[in-house]
Amino acid sequence: MKKLISALLLLLIVSNKLLAQDNLLSLIEKDSVAQKEHIKNAFKSTRVINGQSMELLGRGVLDVRILHRFGEVSSGANNLFGLDQANMRFGFDYGILNSLSAGIGRSNVGKEWDGFLKFRPVWQSKGPGAFPFSIILVSGITVSSQPWSDTTRKNYFSSRMGFYSEIIIGRKFSEEFSLQLSPIFVHRNIVPLVTDKNDVYALGIGTRLKLSKRVAFVADYHYIIQGLDKTIYKDPLSLGFDIETGGHVFQLHFSNATGMNEKAFITGTTGSWAKGEIRFGFNLSRVFTISNRNKL
Repeated sequence: MKKLISALLLLLIVSNKLLAQDNLLSLIEKDSVAQKEHIKNAFKSTRVINGQSMELLGRGVLDVRILHRFGEVSSGANNLFGLDQANMRFGFDYGILNSLSAGIGRSNVGKEWDGFLKFRPVWQSKGPGAFPFSIILVSGITVSSQPWSDTTRKNYFSSRMGFYSEIIIGRKFSEEFSLQLSPIFVHRNIVPLVTDKNDVYALGIGTRLKLSKRVAFVADYHYIIQGLDKTIYKDPLSLGFDIETGGHVFQLHFSNATGMNEKAFITGTTGSWAKGEIRFGFNLSRVFTISNRNKL
């Protein structure tokens, strides 16, 4: 009888221990499932080609960017199909927070300086409280340093300035495909033609299709809704390939746009794809972690 009671007590103790372990494991599994996960790498760069992408730099990360655009391919063999000409933008972007970046750059097109702030109030995620897409706000300013062509009138510094604001709504649908829409508003304090409007509205579309581990097809297109004479100005369209090489993202592309900031390529594109007025170019991005993330 004593042996039976001892055996039952031992069985009860072992059962309680096994039950406690099962409960602990279930809590651990529940916690791991319950974690909210943000979706990353919808695009491999903070820009699709011309326009901003839904990606932001990490906190404490500096991105040194060189955007290069040659002359028109249709200029012929005598001009080496545009390679004899070159335009570029050199810039620095910095991740202040994981969802807040700032950037500054200078283009030789119009001898124009530009700066912007980029903020992500909503980040695509999965798990509890998941949201199906990201929302990014971008606001920028441009200042031309080119000498005035008309010195007979009184020119103001404010006349050199332009402004733009946009909302990017994007989603990474899978590891292979991402898509974003970006309504954008551009204001110019002074316009080149009397028929031009100071305010221009456009809708941007950007996409990325992964082809291999290190190569992806990218495209961005901006449809001009209002504010420009479409017989003179064209919708900017760019097609290209992203190539990842370690800390670099190297991009080869073709575009009918010359300008390389939002104000420039939205309001200043006159080249036509149908007439072969397109330009070969490349974008080069190199990132550096210049702040200790743990300290931040």
